Amino acid sequence: MKNKKIFLLLTLTIISILALAGCSSQSSNTEEKSKESAPSTDTDSTYPMTIKHALGETVIESQPERVVTIQWGNHDIALALGVVPVGFSAANYGVQDESGMLPWTAEKLKELGQENPTIFQDTDGLDYEAISDANPDVILATYSGITQEEYDTLSEIAPVVAYQTSPWVASWREQTLYNSMGMGLEEEGKQLIADIEKLIEEKTSEHPEIKGKKAAFVSISPADLSKFYIYSPEDPRGEFLTELGMDYPESIANQMTKGSFYIEVSAENADMLNEAEVLVSYGDGSTLAALQADPIFGKIPAIERGSVVIIGDNTPLAAAGTPNPLAIQYSIDEYLTYLSEAVSKLK
Repeated sequence: MKNKKIFLLLTLTIISILALAGCSSQSSNTEEKSKESAPSTDTDSTYPMTIKHALGETVIESQPERVVTIQWGNHDIALALGVVPVGFSAANYGVQDESGMLPWTAEKLKELGQENPTIFQDTDGLDYEAISDANPDVILATYSGITQEEYDTLSEIAPVVAYQTSPWVASWREQTLYNSMGMGLEEEGKQLIADIEKLIEEKTSEHPEIKGKKAAFVSISPADLSKFYIYSPEDPRGEFLTELGMDYPESIANQMTKGSFYIEVSAENADMLNEAEVLVSYGDGSTLAALQADPIFGKIPAIERGSVVIIGDNTPLAAAGTPNPLAIQYSIDEYLTYLSEAVSKLK
């Protein structure tokens, strides 16, 4: 993921993570999302396989043995299914060391016995040479922002599985389904989805207090309070809040353009956030106090009473905001604890 894109995607304080409904108490919503995620293919997992996506049609002649993933998080899907990619893009957000890997990635690689993975450094653009040198049979990019030109170039190296509709809006279910299909592991992918849904159901049942609360994921930076950003319910961050049983305020959802993952809003329209009972944003220990002291943002009910989850910028939890199965397993307890604490301020 390019540097600008990752900052927009994961912080939007600098400018650069579900089709969701897993709880049994949200079973009808889950069924609806599952239908939305039905694969757009004309195959039953026999080969040759054709996968349709936003950038064209990809034909995979036989089950891939060498899997490459690019941009954000696609390697985690492969790893969750027990496949070690022969190359994948470095994570350049939320990493606390020089490894280029988020902690859940490193843990899974260790579990699978891989100590020296091939990692692409593509902050300044895709490293086509390194990708080609990995000699892939398939390139997974279901969660990415690749352009048509980039897709066409990559397709000269190997078949590419791109996003279904728009850049950076694929839910964790969609990521899991299409990446697993690209590896010839569709049934295993469906089982992984069911396993993560069960995990979410179990974890959210421990926090019934958050169910039905209106919440939105935003990015408000004290460094520039003239504007702020709101992530859409289609964006994985927004979708994951609904996955956890919360509701996205209609006053916000109605302002979103289909297929976009965020909108930029002028501070003078900050009252768009008044309906939200809980807000989630990136920041640090001083962010909430700065927002409360601001004459405009300080009047937003959620900010005024402190029912705000501030996720440390450039931390693993912030990176898990665009979730995938490994990230969810790693971070769900911490995230639910923060949301519960924010909801407690409503009393």
